[in-house]
Order: sequence, then C-alpha cells, then structure tokens
Amino acid sequence: MREPDHRDSGVPDSTESDSTNPPTTVLPTGDSSATREPGMGATPSRRRAAASGGLAGAAAGVLSAIRTHPKAWIAAGAAVAFVILGTGSVALGATVGSAPAGAAAAVAPTHSATRTPTPTPTPTADPTRPVPAAQPAASRIRTCSVASLAQDGRLGNLEAQVVNAKTGQVLFDRNGTKPGPTASVLKTLTSAAALATLGPDYRVQTTVVSGSVPGQVVIVGGGDVTLSRLPGGQGAFYTGAPSIQDLAEQTKRALGGQPVTSIVTDTSLFGGPVWQPSWDEHEERVVEGSTPYMTSLMVDGDRNDPGAVESPRSTDPVGRAVQYFQQYLGTNVPVTSGTAPAGAKHLASVQSQPVTALIDQAMTYSDNTIMEELARLVAIKAGAGNTFDAENAGVLAGLKAYGIDTTGIHIADGSGLSADNAVPPSYLTQLFIKVLNRQNGLGVVYDGLPVSGRTGTLGPGYSRFTGANSVANGAVHAKTGWINNGYTLSGIIDAADGTPLTFAVFALGPVSDNAKQAIDTLTTGFYTCGDNLTNG
Repeated sequence: MREPDHRDSGVPDSTESDSTNPPTTVLPTGDSSATREPGMGATPSRRRAAASGGLAGAAAGVLSAIRTHPKAWIAAGAAVAFVILGTGSVALGATVGSAPAGAAAAVAPTHSATRTPTPTPTPTADPTRPVPAAQPAASRIRTCSVASLAQDGRLGNLEAQVVNAKTGQVLFDRNGTKPGPTASVLKTLTSAAALATLGPDYRVQTTVVSGSVPGQVVIVGGGDVTLSRLPGGQGAFYTGAPSIQDLAEQTKRALGGQPVTSIVTDTSLFGGPVWQPSWDEHEERVVEGSTPYMTSLMVDGDRNDPGAVESPRSTDPVGRAVQYFQQYLGTNVPVTSGTAPAGAKHLASVQSQPVTALIDQAMTYSDNTIMEELARLVAIKAGAGNTFDAENAGVLAGLKAYGIDTTGIHIADGSGLSADNAVPPSYLTQLFIKVLNRQNGLGVVYDGLPVSGRTGTLGPGYSRFTGANSVANGAVHAKTGWINNGYTLSGIIDAADGTPLTFAVFALGPVSDNAKQAIDTLTTGFYTCGDNLTNG
C-alpha cells in the first residue's frame, strides 16, 4: 500500500625612612630628668660622626652616653625592650643621613617621643594577573555507531536525523536538512495544520436546504468524506460516521409530507481538478483503492466496500452519494448540480466526528481520503483557496503556530501521495518533539501513531519490526510512508536507555519494498544506542 543539543594590593613592601630632622629625645641629667634637644651634651665631632652614618660612630656615641648617665640608659633600655616585646619589631641600621641610632633609641619614661610623620608610599599597580578563561564543559564522547546500518544499499539515497527529545541535541544526521518527498509521513504536517487552523473540536457538516422552487431540496457537501451510506453508519470503515440515511429522514420530517420534486447537489466548496495531476490514478484509485476523486460530497470515502481500509473508488463520488440519499428519501426524482439559494431554509444536517477523531483514525491507518479533506478545509479556512494548488499556502500558514522554520517545505497534497511534496527530516524531528510533549493539542497525533509490532501500519500483518528488530516492538511510535520513489518512517523512539528520541528516515530513489526492513533495522539501531548514539 502506498502510504499514502584577593590577590595582594599591589603596593610593594618598603623600609620606613627616618626624617633628616632628629626626633626630640629626653635625656636624663644625674638623678633628675631634664629635657634637652637632641645632641645636647654631645660634642660636634660626635654629631659629625653620626652624620657620617658609620655604625662605629653610632656605637661609640651610645657607649659614651651610657658611661655618662648609666642609670638613665638602663631605664631607657628597659623601655625599649618593652616596646620590642609589645610590637615585635625594631629598626636597626638607620639609613645614611638619619639620626644616630642611639638617639633614636632613647625614650623618656614620661614623654612621648615626637617624630616627623613618615610619608605614605604611593601604591603602584602591578600588571593585572592573567585570569584563566572559562573552560567549556567537557562534551560527552558517544560510542554507539549505526554507520554500517546507514550504509545499507537498500536505503538508497538516505536522508535521516535523530534528536534527543529532552535536550534537542542532534545525535545522528545524514542529509537531515535536505527537503525530500515524505510519502505518508506528510500526514503529520497536515494534522498539525488542521489542529491549528480548524481546531480540535471542529466537525464537518453536511446539510440539506430548500431549493428555489417548491418541493426542491439542495444537498450541500461540506467536505465530509466519512458520511456513510450504511444505516446509522454501522459497519463503516470510519468510526462514528454520520449517516446519509439520517440526513434523508430529517429532510422528510422537515418537509412535513410535502413531496420532493427535484434534488440539487451543491459541491462548490471544493474546486477542481478532482484529481491531483502528480498522482497515478489507475494505481491509486483503482488498483490500490487508496484515494478517491476529491469532491465535497461522497459516502464512505467513495469506496466500493464501505467497511474496507482499501477498496477501489468510482469515477462519480457525488452520484453515488445522491443515489443513497434518494433511496432513503424514497424517491427517484431528477438530480442536477447547482448552488444553494442565499438564505435558504435549513432542513437537515449531520456532522462528522471532531477533527481529533479524524486525525486519530487517519494516522493509524494512513488514510489518504481524510487527509485530503483536512488539507482542503485548512486552505479554505486560511483564505488560500479551495484547490490542490491552495493547499501549500494553507498548510504552511497553519504550521506557523508551532514556531518551527518551514524553509524548504512544499505541500502538493494533504496525504503525501505526491512525489512533489518536500520536507526536510530536520523539520519532522522538531515537530515530533512538540508531538511528544503534547503541545498545542498535538497529543492526538501521538495517540494516532502506529506502534511497532502493535498497531496500525506497524502492527501485525505489515511485516514490520520482525526478527531481530522485534527487540524494539512497542518502543517506536511512528508514521509510515511509501510512494514509488521512496519509503519513509518518522516519529518517536522510547530508547532502551530511557531516552526519548525523535527521528526521521527517508530511503529515496530507486528503492524497493525491502527498504522497509532496512529502515526498521536502522531504527532499531537508534533504539539500542539511545543517548549514546554517535554521528560517526
């Protein structure tokens, strides 16, 4: 089936310099104390010797003073010792031109010695000490490689990307930013655009109104492809489908017994053409039975078999729908095409399931018909138009709500059936992070994704994730895709180490059916490696 990442201050140490003017010194005279200027009682020769600064002269002066006044010097010596013990420091060896050492050391017990204040040194700044630059955190070395799996020839021209959904880090990339045909993976984008544009609770309505003449009724197609011809919609492929029987019975009650004289079909909501030119009509409509002519009025997706997933479709979806409407009305009156009169009286209406339910079923079974309906309704609501050509602008406008760069994306249809669709894997890995986190109502997309070995197009009967790849069963929630020139798979992996990964794999070019198994094997490799996956 074609599916459809505090140093010191900088002030240098210095030796305190004495003033060239000697300090006032108290010298004892006999047994009494007298105050004298420094040097009094000392001979001029002593002062000259002191001025010459030699240690010998200074020592001789001190010894002479001691011999002259021994008691006073004993007291002075004791005072000096007290000062030394209190301060822990003493200046020895005055600089040249300073007062004699002996004079500096003499301190009277009853007076404070007065000295000229020592100038405060001017700080000189050292060059700034280099500060080590902040070192980047060591990056993790990942060791789990899938390089050999990615080189499998069955994958053709590989475009792929894997992202850690918690950190946003790209773990693996092969042409991941290159736009390529997505096949049915495109349904993820159509679903996201429909949720943003139509809203999750939007229902598609089919109505009947009065015509322009008495007894005439107009059935107005609202684009609901799930409307069923089966009584009550029971047994129809589309779950909870509205019934055209219900529509007919409401019409009869509204007419109150007035006979129906003619029926008009208004299918103007969708513009032509009814078939996308890039699709293979014979293969898709007839052989595969995946896609109908896109008209705004049809029953059961125009399937020959209303309960089948796939069934050949007709060349006249509108005619088939009216046939059953007539049958339930109990009339065989003439049918023409036209438009409903402005302000026409409402007679009957039925509604589809909400958009969320439509998305769920279409994602699970890769239904092209619902997705084509949604893409067209999105384009109309966005004001882009009502044709296939309008879907690109409509869907891209809807995708703006998610804040992901859409550069390189081209939308040719809503189902992904066209090879003209183009989306880079990198867009899908970002979108699926939002799907995983259920942002903007995207949880419904996650709920509808097929699960490896369990449901939908990854479930039993589709030969996916079998054999050694079955280790990943139940861990891959992803949308499948297949068209003539490619096989695709994109979604979310609950990796073996517990890391949530988002991924997209496109196997493009001259590939065959065995590309599906190669994709499954590569995806299983992603599952096994988890956050240890390396891009090497």
